Amino acid sequence: MGLDPDESDELGTQLVRLIRLVDRAQAQHQAANPDAVDRAAYLLLVHLVKGGPRRTGALAEAVHSDPSTVSRQVAQLVRLGYVARTPDPEDGRAFLVAATDEGERVFAENRRLRNDRIAAIMADWSPEERATLTRLLGRFTTGMEEQWSRP
Repeated sequence: MGLDPDESDELGTQLVRLIRLVDRAQAQHQAANPDAVDRAAYLLLVHLVKGGPRRTGALAEAVHSDPSTVSRQVAQLVRLGYVARTPDPEDGRAFLVAATDEGERVFAENRRLRNDRIAAIMADWSPEERATLTRLLGRFTTGMEEQWSRP
């Protein structure tokens, strides 16, 4: 059973509002914090810190992005000292990218600040409300991934 047009419209309105607020918060965060990285860089660091070294193509696939875009983003992270390239031990012609110690530190700091902001926003929510939002948002984003990965 699908959403009726009014439900879809209201959800779309709230999502646009959320995205605009996140964009504004990100801009303020970057202006105020020397270790701030943009969302794209943070997402790459998430995958490299949590998932370990990988080829740029595999990283692009993991973040649902174009390999050339991820390659440019990785190059910037290398310039910043957050990521290092090393030869792939399985294929000497290829390279692996991995988070450096500094990249792991920057990731952890950005994650801590993000989590602190989320905790402050939800401070007066019950544990059940927080769990429900987390579960439903996860379900929604999984649905988006599945829908958008179809040809």
